[in-house]
Amino acid sequence: MYGSPLSSNARKIMLLGSGELGKEVIIEAQRFGIETIAVDRYDNAPAMQVAHRSYVIDMLDPAALRELIEKEKPDYIVPEIEAIATSALVELEQEGFRVIPTARAALLTMDREGIRRLAAETLQLPTAPYRFADTLEELKAAVAELGTPCVIKPIMSSSGKGQSVCKTEADADSCWQYAMDGGRAKKARVIVEGFVHFESEITLLTVRSSSGTTFCAPIGHVQKDGDYIESWQPHEMTQQQIEEAQEIARAVTEELGGYGIYGVELFLTKEGVLFSEVSPRPHDTGMVTMVTQDLSEFALHARAILGFPVPTIRLLTPGATYTLKADRDSEKFLIGGVKEALALPNTQVRVFGKPVTKPGRRMAVAMSSADSVDEARQVAKQAAELLHISYE
Repeated sequence: MYGSPLSSNARKIMLLGSGELGKEVIIEAQRFGIETIAVDRYDNAPAMQVAHRSYVIDMLDPAALRELIEKEKPDYIVPEIEAIATSALVELEQEGFRVIPTARAALLTMDREGIRRLAAETLQLPTAPYRFADTLEELKAAVAELGTPCVIKPIMSSSGKGQSVCKTEADADSCWQYAMDGGRAKKARVIVEGFVHFESEITLLTVRSSSGTTFCAPIGHVQKDGDYIESWQPHEMTQQQIEEAQEIARAVTEELGGYGIYGVELFLTKEGVLFSEVSPRPHDTGMVTMVTQDLSEFALHARAILGFPVPTIRLLTPGATYTLKADRDSEKFLIGGVKEALALPNTQVRVFGKPVTKPGRRMAVAMSSADSVDEARQVAKQAAELLHISYE
């Protein structure tokens, strides 16, 4: 039992990271009468625009993070991005605060090394071959060992920042610099992955709740430079692939524990299903669930966080998303074409409300449902192409 928002007996959720995914989580939490607090490193972030109140802090500063959490005393601390002082979350959890899904999950998934070692070395799950490098010389040695092409990523980054494909050994220098520029937390360390010749890559949304573990229908997606361009649900898979994917997702999420939704990224290859990454939060490719499922990934996350039961998840219709991205830095811009996009059948648009544009930054998404995935993808892409950004 709990009281109304802004009352002395309200139940409070604090979101660490307040982008477009966090905005939807806050909306879903408010449907249950939860008091919401949005935190990010910049002002007027999307989730801040709908939260009861908001704060701007450096979330990588453990002292600043602790000070705010001790001030607000939230019932649930919900990390929505990777760039957080997870060491402070571990300490706060030990002191009685509840971190979603767990502080350990936030700690391990913040950097690619922690989660990769857990999956491949502790859980013995199939992954691409990999090496870690702290210097350019170590990177070159790893590239020579794994061969080209290979994929180079900062161990800490988000939305594909700093990720590149090293096509020849001569590309190592530029790939290293690109990773250093795109990484977070000022860690000069990268993961080098052997190139996986996959048939497709999917996100398997996995929900841990008081009802147990359940899965959404698999989501296919296309990425460019590590960031998603479009997604669709359901992705066609054999029963064997589905079983392998669910087995991997269950193993990883049970090890990480807690309640909430996990976005488990997997490669489908001729040799079987490979683990790629996992996010202990709603996944960007999962925005498609807002038009395909009876409960979106955000509604599922809110239910799981609050300890409510999660029923069997129903896929109501095939659907797809396609993103609108900016191509430059600007503080003065207009987003147009919404009226035209909404004129297409069974189509929705979400304009995120981000205060500034940056090259490659997602500013909106078109979502369409249809009788088939192929049709939904065509309509969603058409809708996204009708959207446009005008710069002043």
